[in-house]
Amino acid sequence: MKLYRIGELAKTAGVSERTIDYYTKLGLISPEERTLKNYRLYNSETIIRLERINKMKQEKYTLEEIKNSLQKWNMVSEEEKVTEKLTSLEMQMARLEREVSELKPLLDQAKAPQDRKPLLNLLARSAASLEALKILLEQSIL
Repeated sequence: MKLYRIGELAKTAGVSERTIDYYTKLGLISPEERTLKNYRLYNSETIIRLERINKMKQEKYTLEEIKNSLQKWNMVSEEEKVTEKLTSLEMQMARLEREVSELKPLLDQAKAPQDRKPLLNLLARSAASLEALKILLEQSIL
């Protein structure tokens, strides 16, 4: 598992180092461990947590409300987390299907094969993602 120092975490998550310090003091995030020189090291889950915090801030939640929500999230069972993630994936897939249907008239107008090449590349990556998801789900069921 990759561990991030504050600067790396801030850059990866798109927030300032000062924000990382502040969120750590508030208890919104916590380091996974410390180095011998007492540097805080954060895991990749912290990046997901920071994304969740930023999303909630954009939705105008206070930091106290966010903290309470994150504490409740930690109490959620693994099964509920998987269900929530799958529901989120379903919604994303529905959104992508709508966007693809919006592209269809434009693609119908594309005359040259090279005009369709970006779509073919996208289809290949999408198929690979769906296959990976299928394999993951099948392994978890067995």
